[in-house]
Amino acid sequence: MIQETASFILHKLGSYRPQTLIILGSGLGGLGEEIQNPIFIDYKDIPNWPQSTVSGHKGRLIAGLLEGKEVLCMQGRFHLYEGHPAETIKTVMSVFKTLGIKNLIVTNAAGSLRKEMAPGSIMLITDHINFSGRNPLVGQNDENFGPRFPVMANAYTKEYQDKMRQIAKAEKIELHEGTYLMVLGPNFETAAEIRAFQILGADAVGMSTVPEVLSAVWCDMKILGLSVITNYGTGMVQEFHGHAETLQQADNAAGNLTKLVRRFVKEI
Repeated sequence: MIQETASFILHKLGSYRPQTLIILGSGLGGLGEEIQNPIFIDYKDIPNWPQSTVSGHKGRLIAGLLEGKEVLCMQGRFHLYEGHPAETIKTVMSVFKTLGIKNLIVTNAAGSLRKEMAPGSIMLITDHINFSGRNPLVGQNDENFGPRFPVMANAYTKEYQDKMRQIAKAEKIELHEGTYLMVLGPNFETAAEIRAFQILGADAVGMSTVPEVLSAVWCDMKILGLSVITNYGTGMVQEFHGHAETLQQADNAAGNLTKLVRRFVKEI
């Protein structure tokens, strides 16, 4: 199944052989519009491929040039709260490894757990906490793709973290950093849960990214993670937040995110 899917995508890519994959989170699909000479592959046309059902996710692959480098972009990801089995994300990442992907830039929309990290901010992910109760690596292991027991000590590649810090400083963009905590969703968290996550040491909370990172580490990819902060956690401020606010704040921060990712792709 993995070979069949990879062969289909490879045929559609034409002469492109990208080594960098960019996954765009809720409201962040605009970065895909920056890709030059694009080739679009709709998820619905790819054999054995899951479908994205969340608003703000177009549901297609884009291949092309970003800063002169060949990239592949997921404009729409797969969330566990949509009903996708966790193993689906491992299968998707196995397809990308088969295509020759070596670098993963993963972005998401997240809620802030720190008052000084306001909506519209960008956070460099330095580590994560998997609070979803799901792991895509559960089940039979295929040693052709990765080890039975992947080591997570350098999950978010330290070399890439340092590079992004340098880029943010050069671009004069404030870059927060911290630990991302994943919940299963789809509900936003209660105020009590937010307080618990703060005690656990999390700095931002969301409903994605961790299964992708676990699968990418298993596939021996280098990883850069960025969260766009779209709201404060429940109970931290008086205002109510929802998915519409998430999309609006992601759109507000999209310009800075685009600058950071473009330069990162250029320099790696």
